[in-house]
Amino acid sequence: MKVKRYVVGAVPEALPLIRGDLGSNAVILSTKEIRTGGFLGMFGKKRIEVIAAAESDGAGAVRTPAAGRSKPMPPAQPARPAETAADAVAAREEAFTAQRLAAAAVQERLAAAEPPPQAAVPQPQAAAAYSAAPAVQASVPAPPQVNGVLQEELLQEMRGIKTWMRQLSAQQAQDALTAPVKKLLERMEQQEVASVWREKLLQELQEAADYEQLADNGEALWTKAKELITNWLQPFEGAADAANLRAVHFVGPTGVGKTTTIAKLAAMETLKNKRSVGLITADTYRIAAVDQLRTYADILGVPLEVVFSPAESARAFQQLEEKELILMDTAGRNYRSELQINEVNSLLKSGEDTETCLVLSLTARTSDMEAVALPFIRHGVNKAIFTKLDETRIYGSLLNLVLEHRLQPLYLAFGQTVPDDIEPFGSRKYSALLLGEYDHG
Repeated sequence: MKVKRYVVGAVPEALPLIRGDLGSNAVILSTKEIRTGGFLGMFGKKRIEVIAAAESDGAGAVRTPAAGRSKPMPPAQPARPAETAADAVAAREEAFTAQRLAAAAVQERLAAAEPPPQAAVPQPQAAAAYSAAPAVQASVPAPPQVNGVLQEELLQEMRGIKTWMRQLSAQQAQDALTAPVKKLLERMEQQEVASVWREKLLQELQEAADYEQLADNGEALWTKAKELITNWLQPFEGAADAANLRAVHFVGPTGVGKTTTIAKLAAMETLKNKRSVGLITADTYRIAAVDQLRTYADILGVPLEVVFSPAESARAFQQLEEKELILMDTAGRNYRSELQINEVNSLLKSGEDTETCLVLSLTARTSDMEAVALPFIRHGVNKAIFTKLDETRIYGSLLNLVLEHRLQPLYLAFGQTVPDDIEPFGSRKYSALLLGEYDHG
């Protein structure tokens, strides 16, 4: 076996040198980073050491492939700069792949190698070969550790290359979009719609048979996008189902408008739907919370029960058992605390005709709303009322929560007027609010 060492700037530079010196059957045994030059080990230049080898005949000449079995390797062409960044990346990836395959081939050859038959060498020569064998074996470098540091470095660099290529491909795809499509995606991003739903919307638009016409017609594109979002949300419409419930508990953080929302629903059910309503409040932590709900109860002429413990909660429901609908307010607590979540849940009555509804403010960011919602979702809460619609122009958080966590929106609340400033959630109206009208400017 003939072994040679090369010091080059990069592995691809060594390939033509190896082919010229060792032939087309040569393989790379190992590569490693070294530093050359410098002073006292410092300021050295980073280089790559490449160890290559080729099997040889007994006379020491490099073995060439037998005639008729394979074509001779063409002479090495001088390296030329990559025409594009993509060509450079592809060449680099091919070189790494070839190196790993070569390492595997070397291991297979070394594992399968057999000593020559004893009869083929005269006794004196055999003894000399035997005595020289350790020296020859010592001069051959150990096979590369394909499962060690070298492979990990190659894998990390390959991952980096693939990530860069994906980003380049995404940028090229973005550049190929028409102005109306870019404007639509910008609108979705401004509304803080998560990237996964922006990409889903774009994919469904591109799959439409008339996408080429839509892509150049902003108004038609907006109409189609609203239609798709409406279709996503229609399965979650369910305010009509909530109207048939006997008891509804309202939970949520402080300041989202639980008490005002309860008053709106109580007034709507009492004045418009002619149902008898009873109110319960467990919000004894906030100053004047009980007085606020009592004022609404007196105006509507409905009874109000105040509870401080789970035992009193059961008594309050018993006091209002003749009412067609019972609405219960709870204290706004720290919903990052599992202890306080369990405390609130202990006050709630369970049953087939009862429901717990999470109240969230649209003025909060999606991440903050998720922090509040997830503990309740884990306890089986899957319905919500979104408030303060009139205090924000960003509506994407509702879409994110509904699609990501399957949270069913029952009502949208806006303003302080009781009972007018609340309405059942409608997917068509929401999609129009989310996207707005197409801006020709």
